[in-house]
Amino acid sequence: MKARVATSLGCVMIDLETDEAFLVDDDPPVADRIEVSLPLVIAATQAGSRIVAAVDRRPPLMISDDVGLTWREAGGGLPVGAAVAIDPENPDRLLFASATRVYLSETGGLFWRSLEVELIDIRAVAFS
Repeated sequence: MKARVATSLGCVMIDLETDEAFLVDDDPPVADRIEVSLPLVIAATQAGSRIVAAVDRRPPLMISDDVGLTWREAGGGLPVGAAVAIDPENPDRLLFASATRVYLSETGGLFWRSLEVELIDIRAVAFS
């Protein structure tokens, strides 16, 4: 499993098992344009009925499993977000990006792991 990350330097591919990162010539991922009825939304993404929104507050994530009817907070220890992504094959696998670091959850946002690589000016993330 890999993640593509759009940065000011170009597209970076990260192997999510080894945390190896390398610049690639691929088109960088583009941030989703999902409209949600939450204040302070920075980025949002959807897969099926799950919506994940990065918001400009603490905790920095809001997650809905019913297309936005109800929401739960997540990511209490995460920094301010810049981008989010949901794995379309496994909606419990999420990516969250701050301006410089990418985090992975395989538990629907309950627990997070920081990837080792530090980047500059992250703009979007996607699963590959």
